[in-house]
Amino acid sequence: MNEQPFYLPFADEVDVFKAAYESRLPVLLKGPTGCGKTRFVEHMTWEIFQKKEISDPLITVSCHEDLTSTDLVGRYLLKGDETVWQDGPLTQAVRTGALCYLDEVVEARKDTTVLIHSLTDHRRVLPIDKTSEILQAHQDFLLVISYNPGYQSILKDLKPSTRQRFVSLTFDYPDEELEAEIIEHESGADASVSSRLAIIGKKVRNLREHGFEEGVSTRLLIYAGELMKRGIDARRASEIAIVQAVSDDANIQEAVSNIIDVVWP
Repeated sequence: MNEQPFYLPFADEVDVFKAAYESRLPVLLKGPTGCGKTRFVEHMTWEIFQKKEISDPLITVSCHEDLTSTDLVGRYLLKGDETVWQDGPLTQAVRTGALCYLDEVVEARKDTTVLIHSLTDHRRVLPIDKTSEILQAHQDFLLVISYNPGYQSILKDLKPSTRQRFVSLTFDYPDEELEAEIIEHESGADASVSSRLAIIGKKVRNLREHGFEEGVSTRLLIYAGELMKRGIDARRASEIAIVQAVSDDANIQEAVSNIIDVVWP
């Protein structure tokens, strides 16, 4: 990670994260999909680790329902005639002093999330049952997890015993002016196009009042800008990157299309 990842703060999240890291407090990021949580983690990793000698300062795991504790901790592998231990991503981060980012942690199995408890209190250890090792976390190690509250359900939620081990930062989509600046930088589209895309983003998110909970992500608006920069017509790019991407519901697609018709008549 040689170049600083682009990130525009919307509040005091940068200072809060730095303070949490200095105290080695595990961090929970909450927010809708595509609002900048992952980019924020990349940015903060660069801020914190740029002067430290570590080859992989950020280890990211995209959690899913089939993720097991073995996937995180590690397993024995056959190499030739011998069996060797291979660290999983969590163990690698704990051992080397990296930042471990568990993205969409509520998607993981409950027995998997319990694994991180001993890393999030004063002990800062990772028990590795298969090797009978109690691995003490490197002094630079930090655990960060994220999830989308919009996808919460009774079956997919963080247990209080897990949630209350983290300090929490809440993210949302940026305001129109900030989002236009982000779109312009990330997509390479000009300021006028970026501004219109930010307007579309704001108007589509206002459909939440009519039952469309998720809205449109900043990521999709950037995609639309990138298509336009490559010569795709504005209306067509918006249809591909926004209308067809946000929902399969015909009524929602029609409502989003109407917004685009107003912005790009």
